[in-house]
Amino acid sequence: MRAQGFSPNFNLKERVRRPLFGFTSSSLLTAIPSSVPGPITPAPPKSATTSATRNLAVMVGGEQEIYARIKPILDAFGDKVFYAGAIGAGSVAKLVHNMIGHGIRQAIAEGLTLATKLGVDVEKLMPVIQASMIRSGVVDYKAPFVLKRDFTANFPLRLMHKDIRLTLEAAKEVRVKLPALETVEEIYEMATEDGHQDLDYAATLTLLEKWAGVEVKGASA
Repeated sequence: MRAQGFSPNFNLKERVRRPLFGFTSSSLLTAIPSSVPGPITPAPPKSATTSATRNLAVMVGGEQEIYARIKPILDAFGDKVFYAGAIGAGSVAKLVHNMIGHGIRQAIAEGLTLATKLGVDVEKLMPVIQASMIRSGVVDYKAPFVLKRDFTANFPLRLMHKDIRLTLEAAKEVRVKLPALETVEEIYEMATEDGHQDLDYAATLTLLEKWAGVEVKGASA
């Protein structure tokens, strides 16, 4: 959607320092003046590889009236479309969603590494995890790939690393401390240095394995 009616003194390029599917700083919430009659509606997708099958979550920010008009279009390529609020809220929703996922994935990777080091069969451990209150959709989806040691990119590590950096930048601007995410970002940085940037983000597990001197895998790997 095209935005018109900017003030002559309004510098969109300066105020919004990210492309449509990436800007995340706190300035994005005020980047488009409320007087603009046709604001852009950021709608970042959640998945990098499933859009062809419409298995895609889309988080939208913008005027609700405009959202209602374009929702049939969004429904055509995403089976889960969410209205997050004002301009920029869709980008924030995506980054927060991913941030929570990073924490879950990191805890799982560390847990599986420790279990392996202590001699526990991770295939026997997984049903225990999934039968308890810590059950996670992340585990449901990722565990089979990890146990087969299949790190083919469903979502490349380099793109997830980009989202992590953007989230940390946004948090810094509003003086919010994210110590867990800062640690995860360091791990992603080291994984990139090891050449894993084009593998799936789950490949960060290989760093933990290297440090522990183990390999997490199931019987079929």
